[in-house]
Amino acid sequence: MVTPYNDTTKSKKEQVATMFDNIAHKYDFLNQLLSLGIHKSWRRKSIQLLEEFHPKTILDIATGTGDFAIEAMKLKPEKVVGVDISEGMMKLGVEKIKKLGLQNTIELKSGDSENLPFPDNSFDAITVGFGVRNFENLEKGIQDIYRVLNANGTLVILEFSKPKKFPIKGIYNFYFKYITPTIGKIFSKDNSAYAYLPESVKAFPDGEDFIKILNKAGFKKTKAISLTFGIASIYFCKKEQ
Repeated sequence: MVTPYNDTTKSKKEQVATMFDNIAHKYDFLNQLLSLGIHKSWRRKSIQLLEEFHPKTILDIATGTGDFAIEAMKLKPEKVVGVDISEGMMKLGVEKIKKLGLQNTIELKSGDSENLPFPDNSFDAITVGFGVRNFENLEKGIQDIYRVLNANGTLVILEFSKPKKFPIKGIYNFYFKYITPTIGKIFSKDNSAYAYLPESVKAFPDGEDFIKILNKAGFKKTKAISLTFGIASIYFCKKEQ
């Protein structure tokens, strides 16, 4: 199992929470810098996939500083709930949401992706942006997402992928292995956080392997949409009962 720190006394979950608390103050800045802003278009496209379903209640898992939850407001929902295990990230998210005057619709709360604090069939749509690869138990997390999603509800997951084609594969691997950790270390002051990023992407079962996990949990109409030469993917699926 890939973890942010070489700490055998703490679980991956605990280490991930610590890592995001450590880098929270520079997270949005580094996202913009390292992705050259491309992540914003990926997020927009992810939310646009939900437009035809008009979800009234939306859960954003691994919400971080709340960008996905804020983007989801374009769907005109009645309620958006964001959950995360990093209090440091959510503190910044709450401030951002208040500045936008969205605090009456968006609520951020502490929550474990593998043991979500909600009853069965609670949400019309669920989003996860760059979060599933950080799950300690991926299959358990997906199963719990299935549990809290309404019948006929929609799940949209945005996650990094591993490009397969030359020359993008080589450029991507070089950038992720050398450039990302160096820049991340300089600005975040956390030596491990941005070295963990490429390792976690490498270990994540993307593409067809992840689709199999989604299908095993019970999801239907599952598909992967490749983004920007395969750098990232959107996974779309439905809960049908």
